[in-house]
Amino acid sequence: MDKIRVGIIGGGGIARGAHIPGYQKLSDVQIVAVADVAPGKAEETAGLHGIPAAYADYNEMLDKEGLDAVSVCTPNAYHKAPTIAALQAGCHVLCEKPIAMNLQEGRDMVEAAYKAGKTLQIGVNQRFSPEAQVLKRFVDAGELGDIYYGEATYLRRRGIPTWGVFTHKELQGGGALIDIGVHALDHCLWQMGNPKPVSVSGVTWANFGKRRDLATVRGLWDVDSFSVDDMGVAMVRFENGACLVLKASWDGHISETFMEARIMGTHGGAYLRPLAIYKDMHGTMVDITPKQLPTVDSHHVEIEHFVAVIKGEAEEIVKPEQALDVQAILDAIYESGVTGREVLLG
Repeated sequence: MDKIRVGIIGGGGIARGAHIPGYQKLSDVQIVAVADVAPGKAEETAGLHGIPAAYADYNEMLDKEGLDAVSVCTPNAYHKAPTIAALQAGCHVLCEKPIAMNLQEGRDMVEAAYKAGKTLQIGVNQRFSPEAQVLKRFVDAGELGDIYYGEATYLRRRGIPTWGVFTHKELQGGGALIDIGVHALDHCLWQMGNPKPVSVSGVTWANFGKRRDLATVRGLWDVDSFSVDDMGVAMVRFENGACLVLKASWDGHISETFMEARIMGTHGGAYLRPLAIYKDMHGTMVDITPKQLPTVDSHHVEIEHFVAVIKGEAEEIVKPEQALDVQAILDAIYESGVTGREVLLG
């Protein structure tokens, strides 16, 4: 195969900081164009990264550039339309997390991928960290037995975004849960074997986002337009009897920011950061601590994997159906938070 021709839709922070550098590290890939509706943004991004062409309309880019693949790096409200357009134009798509604003939009995107016969990968880069990859090998080898419990946690002490549109519900669909909770949730589900969720009970809060005094002290965000959650907690039940507890927060009175995962199985358990595995072996309790894990940029590994998949050199790690389950859970958490009731998933 000749060099894979890639286009970028959305020229903001995640494109500039992760997708574009990730592709440019690969010798068999060429980023040929970037598109962004914001005046001057595509030209600016193209100039900063040496990309030949810039467009204000991604449809024009898809028509003219003969692309093989596209990264969709837009706000969540604009995941569906460019993803489907790119798939229908014959492109493979790497779309940033979460898959969409809601489950129905995600289903439309997955259906379009199957109709087009193209790869649709969602950008959940936490699966590609060295710790996650090592733990998954232990899980898949049966070292932990049947996984019956998981904890997925991503808590920030001071972390309400002060850039982009993260605090605008109409553009993002939610706040802390959709922004960072999705990473913790996806990773823990993956380690558990992606069991089928059957019910969700959740609570969300917005205790800090509307406080002008805190916004001024901690780094100004748009208090007047803040319309999302800054924390969410949920319990998810699965068809196989397992359950998962999710905690995600942008802001809270805690000692420090941390992201972690814990899983427990019938033959062993594990804690992700720092990575440790706990078992009974030969009549005694043992702790297994993997050593000398490589230091990598998980975004770049994710992009390398995406390229390998579309070249037919690797089987996809992130399957689109798994992204739909994640979205179904997120939707149900928000519904449960409003109604105060458990939500049953069909």
